[in-house]
Amino acid sequence: MQYADVTVGEVEEFGQYEVTESEVIEFAEQYDPQPFHVDPEAAAESPYGGLIASGWHTCAMTMRMLVDHQFGEEGTLGSPGVDELRWENPVRPGDVLSVRQEVTGKRPLNSDPSRGIVHTDLETVDQDGETKLTWESNVFVVREPSEDETAEEA
Repeated sequence: MQYADVTVGEVEEFGQYEVTESEVIEFAEQYDPQPFHVDPEAAAESPYGGLIASGWHTCAMTMRMLVDHQFGEEGTLGSPGVDELRWENPVRPGDVLSVRQEVTGKRPLNSDPSRGIVHTDLETVDQDGETKLTWESNVFVVREPSEDETAEEA
């Protein structure tokens, strides 16, 4: 991802990540061992009515799709963080996730002209279009210091 290649208002849809029960349980056993993430029987008795992925696992699956589709080998230069993160609906084994992302702003970094920051609104959805996760992201990207673009504040 290069600063010059990013257009404010651009929308991309990408990814196809199939969620498996074994992956949901394995991730949760290590990082978020709540009963509705690790125990199908207990999950069936929970308010969710069945096993669901940890929200943090949903973030990790989304990040994987971003790296595979958008960041690639060139990658980005990291991120100062997300402004807002919401788990809108549970992710369940068998769901097939994809990402919809809109560029909402970009600007050069005042402290380092070789980098810019790109702001996006991201949505992870399942095969039926149901929103599972939303986040507002900020990503550092390579920028040619000679680029004479008008900064678009986000």
